[in-house]
Amino acid sequence: MASLPVLSPSAMVSALRSAGCVFAEDEAELILATAGSPEEAAAMVDRRTAGLPLEHVLGWARFRGLRIAVEPGVFVPRRRTEFLVDTALAQAPGATLVVDLCCGSGALGAALAAALGAVEVHAADIDPAAVRCARRNLAPYGGRAHAGDLYDALPDALRGRVGILTANVPYVPTSQVPLLPAEARDHEPAVALDGGADGLDVLRRVADGAAGWLAPGGCLLSETSEHQAPAAVAAFERAGLTTRLTVSEKWDAHVVTGVLAPG
Repeated sequence: MASLPVLSPSAMVSALRSAGCVFAEDEAELILATAGSPEEAAAMVDRRTAGLPLEHVLGWARFRGLRIAVEPGVFVPRRRTEFLVDTALAQAPGATLVVDLCCGSGALGAALAAALGAVEVHAADIDPAAVRCARRNLAPYGGRAHAGDLYDALPDALRGRVGILTANVPYVPTSQVPLLPAEARDHEPAVALDGGADGLDVLRRVADGAAGWLAPGGCLLSETSEHQAPAAVAAFERAGLTTRLTVSEKWDAHVVTGVLAPG
């Protein structure tokens, strides 16, 4: 097979811009900084112009100051989800055990571990590719990633001990999945996007099981959309958690936090 022609930086920018990349200059800079050779850079540009998400092309995503490894087919962590991490740290700055359900790449667990220091971290996802990726990202912190469906994946020894439980669940209603940008719709797993008829199927399951895993005073946090927020808050409240909604206008992010009563 013929090799791709080596591209100059300006040619990279032109190719990316022609493919509809709004931040073509920034993307070209990242590709050049990541590629090991001009030939590899050309191949990366080719994959990007074919529609692959930039993070899958690079092999990593920036998340709360960390470089998170992201494999093809794994959900790319969104910058707005950094607000969920900030909210968790504000709620439980002394947490010693963190669990990240629907972990994807493991970005939330890694970010919380980096911020908290000496902390035990566990993550879980039903997608084997995501679990492999999360294991890579949690390894520097001694964290563990488990394969399985929500709480079924976790060791029983964690019951009643979790200080921070994050769950960046899929929350796109099934009917809206085909309307997502092609980068997400075509290159990220449907299991990480499709939240059922109203987008809250997985969130309700997480909320219903949380009390058995949280430590007294421990918190569950999940991201949702503005129009889903009232129903998400109600689901947390029905699960017996003291609940609040926190909103970031900067990121257009909505995080529901539920706290298990102390004692």
